[in-house]
Amino acid sequence: MAVLASEIGFASSHATEPERAMAEIAARVGNEPLAGMLIFCSHRFDRAGLARAINRHSDGIVTIGCTSSGELTERGYDQDSISVIGFPASGFHLTSHCFEDIDHFDPVAARQTVRHLAAVADRDSRRLGDMVNHVALFLVDGMSHREELLTMTIQDALGDIPLIGGSSGDGLAFRETAIFEGGRFHGQGAVVAILSTPRPMHVFKAQHYRPSVERMVVTGADPQARVVTEIDAEPAAREYLRLAGHAGEALGVEFFAAHPPMVRAGGDYHVRSIQSANDDGSLTFYCAIDKGIVLAVGEPIDRIAGMEALFGDLRDKVGQIDRILAFDCVLNRIDAEQRQIGRQVSELYARNRVIGFNTYGEQYHALHVNQTFSGLAIGR
Repeated sequence: MAVLASEIGFASSHATEPERAMAEIAARVGNEPLAGMLIFCSHRFDRAGLARAINRHSDGIVTIGCTSSGELTERGYDQDSISVIGFPASGFHLTSHCFEDIDHFDPVAARQTVRHLAAVADRDSRRLGDMVNHVALFLVDGMSHREELLTMTIQDALGDIPLIGGSSGDGLAFRETAIFEGGRFHGQGAVVAILSTPRPMHVFKAQHYRPSVERMVVTGADPQARVVTEIDAEPAAREYLRLAGHAGEALGVEFFAAHPPMVRAGGDYHVRSIQSANDDGSLTFYCAIDKGIVLAVGEPIDRIAGMEALFGDLRDKVGQIDRILAFDCVLNRIDAEQRQIGRQVSELYARNRVIGFNTYGEQYHALHVNQTFSGLAIGR
């Protein structure tokens, strides 16, 4: 598979049969050899069949990817598709490593592996010129509950190379997600890949919420399971609902997306999104959570104005944008649809050449965060 020389390649397909989808994608992408490919796919595809189809169309090309909770294509928000991003070999280098069985992740060994990967990327990308920029792309099983440890460990080993990425999804089923590397899909896995190019690149993180005046303290929690049982010594779900100002309403994914809890860390507020309300009155979170954490109830800001400002800032950083590789939380998509601005957001993404996928969480430098729009802007 190949791309036009001067642009990062991109194509997607809604064909339901994997071989047909990959053939359609291959036909839409140009003629220059690729240094690497990213693939984001709906969780509905048969993974064994999709892996075979990917391999037939990526022989000799470093290829990574994951299952998604929706795709970001040239149409903006998309779903039930396979998307392929191709980095032309004339301007890029990509090298990757897969961590399998991350339930038994060894931080000491991982640091050595990542440092070696960075050294290989530096050595092998010298053919691109004297001034080469590096960014680490990180994809991790979104049901693993291991994102915090992996993100901190890998960013520490990377040193000055910034890390950006997302947690794989499966729609809103929360049953089984996977990453792709080495020709196959992996459950309970993670992949780090170093993208190298002389082009300007800039990683970013933005969120569409600010903390309200309401505060709540986690007084009961199971950190291993990311479950909060009590808030302010009251049943967690009921007290969260009351503090959000909606006592008596039904809790669900739309409510969680509209009223995300936020925590102050490193001088800034970050969302700690809720995944589900449980029958026993507890709340399951997407991120690490523990007793004693003080949370604020988030309230929305003007997303469209904020995104316009962000894209303007990215153009200032990298000049003319080739592509923006984005990791956009699935709750942002749900909230946009609830607020009836989904079409506006899609048009904004399409106009600014945004591609990527909807995640179960985002990784930015050493942080695992929720309900952000994070990513990598790549200039021409």
